[in-house]
Order: sequence, then structure tokens, then C-alpha cells
Amino acid sequence: MNYEDIKVPVYLINGFLDAGKTSFLNFTIRQDYFQIEETTLLLVCEEGEEEYDDEELLREYHTVVEVIEEEEDFKLGTLRALQAKYDPSRVIIEFNPLWGVAKLEQMRLPKGWGIMQEIVIVDAETFSVYMNNMKAMFVEMARNAEMVLFNRSSKKLPLANFRRSIKVFNPGSDVQFMGEDGRPVDIFEDSLPYDLTKEPIEIEDIDFGIFFVDMQDNPDNYQGKTVHFKGQVLKNSNLPEDSFIPARQAMTCCAEDIQYIGYLCKSREASRLKDRSWVDVTARITKEYLPIARREEPVLQAVSIKPAAPPETELVYFT
Repeated sequence: MNYEDIKVPVYLINGFLDAGKTSFLNFTIRQDYFQIEETTLLLVCEEGEEEYDDEELLREYHTVVEVIEEEEDFKLGTLRALQAKYDPSRVIIEFNPLWGVAKLEQMRLPKGWGIMQEIVIVDAETFSVYMNNMKAMFVEMARNAEMVLFNRSSKKLPLANFRRSIKVFNPGSDVQFMGEDGRPVDIFEDSLPYDLTKEPIEIEDIDFGIFFVDMQDNPDNYQGKTVHFKGQVLKNSNLPEDSFIPARQAMTCCAEDIQYIGYLCKSREASRLKDRSWVDVTARITKEYLPIARREEPVLQAVSIKPAAPPETELVYFT
């Protein structure tokens, strides 16, 4: 469904138990910018330690709370009954990701309903545990999120690495960090494993993934600079004859989810390069509008291209 066809916007709030979903919604619902005169339907699919004051939300904020305790009850028939009962102008779903976010994204909703925004709430203190043990489920939950909010963030934690972990499978997400005091935590990009002041910037094989994500996230930091790294030549019919992509393979979720990542590189030698061969690249970084991407992106202007041996490990990582 296109956004313009949505009559009842659905705001999907995801996160594992005790990540802070209820706290986030209790705060958001009370903000001036969130107020409407019509009814808001809040569907709660997982109850944690914090609770909602149902009477206050209805009296002060025109918000009715309905709890759906069982996964089998989260279905079109239930939602249609709630639509008929309350005739809401918007719906907020505090979802249980164990029920399957992809399943929710694909399920049929009542007429006029459509997911307008997805937000994921994360407990920064337990993020590494979930990524180590439930990575596929977390990636499914956050892949289409417009915002990923890390609660309980401390600068003692590798927050920059957390951010890159999200950006690699959801580059367009807005990743935010909040401290225990409820204030935003500013991340300074001082944890890069390479020196942005060097000329050229030397990207080691193991750091290509970090370079790819950081330049995507902070392109202005790289404009006009020269970079040196190793990549695998990717060519296809959609690219201009003077261009190729020096890329690396990245595992964004699991072994079945490996993909190539890299930036377009312009070179007079591009037509002579063999597809999938390894090259040593030195290039100056610019920004151009790319018709194939329909937006401005960093582009590499080759200074030199040399044959290279494959790295010891072809997969790259993002921490």
C-alpha cells in the first residue's frame, strides 16, 4: 500500500521484552506534537514491568488501550472487530517480535490501515547478547525501521559499533542513543580503526565494512580525500563502461544472507578489468548523483588500479 492510500496510519513499535517500549510510548503519547482530537488505538502485545494508565490515556489523550495476549489472536478478524468498536484515526502497535515481524508486515490489515512508521527500541546494555544469540530475529525486526532507539546507553559501551551494526542492514535508519537520564548521548566518531587525516586513508582488509558504513553515514567527512583499499571487481550491464564497483562480501545476518557492498569507481581502465578479479585501489572520493541509485552517493575517482591477491578472509565485518 502506498502512503497516500493509508487512511488509518499504523505505528509499529518493536523491541524485545524490557527494552523500554512502554516507557517510550508513555512519553510520546503525552507530547504536544502527538496530540489529535480523534481516537488513537494502542494495541499491546507484550506486557512488561511498566504499565499504562488506561483511564488517563483515554481521558486526557483520546487513546484506548487493548491487550492482545496470544499470538493466534493477532489476526485480521480481531483487528477488524477493534476497528468497528473504536473507529480509530490511528493505531499504535506495541508488538512482540517473537510473533514474527515479517509476518506482521505481510499480513492483511483492515481496510485503510497501513504501516506508516516502524520504530525499534533497544536496551543498549543487552544488545550484544541479543545480537550474539538472536541475530536473525533482531535483523528481521529492525530491517525496515525508520528509527532505532538505544535506551540505557553509556559511553562505556561500544555505541559506535552498535550504530554500524544497524546501518549495515538498514542504511536509512535513524539510530539514536539515550542515556539513563533520558538525555541523548552524542557519539563522536573517534573509534574508527583508520586515520581520516592521513593521505591516503589506509583501509585494512578487515576494516572495509566499517569504512563502507561510516562513509555512507558521514559522506562529508570523506569528500575530497583519497582512500586506499583492496576490493573485488564487480561489473554489470547497468554500469557505465568507465565504471566498476570494487566490492567486498558482507554477512548481514547469516550465511544465507551474504551480499556484496561497495561504491561505484570511475576509471579509464574499467573496461580492461576482469569481473571478480581482485584489485588494489587508490581513489579520490567525490559525491555525484547516480541515476542507478536515484540519489547522490559517494563515488570513487580512480588514481591507480593494480592487480592484487585475495585477502586472507574474504568476508568483512562491521565492528
